[in-house]
Amino acid sequence: MRTLVVTPTYNERENIAKFLECLLKIDPNLHILIVDDNSPDGTGDYVKEVSKTTPRVHLIQRPSKLGLGSAYKTGFEYAIKNGYDIIIQMDADFSHDPNDIRRFIDTIKEADVVLGSRYINGVRVINWPITRLLLSYFANLYARYMTGLPFVDLTSGFKCYRRKVLESLPWHCIKTTGYGFQIETLFWAYYKRFKIKEIPIVFTERSEGSSKMTKKIIWEAFWLVNKLLLYRVLRRAK
Repeated sequence: MRTLVVTPTYNERENIAKFLECLLKIDPNLHILIVDDNSPDGTGDYVKEVSKTTPRVHLIQRPSKLGLGSAYKTGFEYAIKNGYDIIIQMDADFSHDPNDIRRFIDTIKEADVVLGSRYINGVRVINWPITRLLLSYFANLYARYMTGLPFVDLTSGFKCYRRKVLESLPWHCIKTTGYGFQIETLFWAYYKRFKIKEIPIVFTERSEGSSKMTKKIIWEAFWLVNKLLLYRVLRRAK
């Protein structure tokens, strides 16, 4: 199966060289697409130079910072257009372990979506301050209650999809640009009855660069789960 890793970047120059090197070693058939939002630190320019000599590395450079959700949409459209069978989404800052990609590829053989979870078999997060850990944990509990999704880590950004899932999602309804995008795509995949399997991962806070989390992103996710609750109610009424 042709596999593509889709990774949005913005100011990841400190991580991108090592990230690409690690992924290229995992599987000789693995391709990587970097969707860069015109990083001022030259992340996109570096990837462009690598892609000239490494055919498995691809780049989409966008004119400005347009958001995480938008970047993933762009990457997914590229994957569908170019005939990839399996699409993995992950971060470039090593919060997601590249070595887990093998487990995702093995697991997707028996599923349509594989969800990497930080909260299976305990809390598997390294180097987060307690305030952020509690925010993430209880936000997931709240989102799970509101959406009715039977998964532990709804906001995880480490996922693997079969192409047919991405082809069938209602992209005209998916409007979130921040981490709410993770909840929204999972929600629609579940209610379209795709088989979703959650597997444990270890999440390690970035050692280089800065977090992209903002209050705006948190509030966007909060209002999203209320909207999805309304959808559940109306769906049940019908």
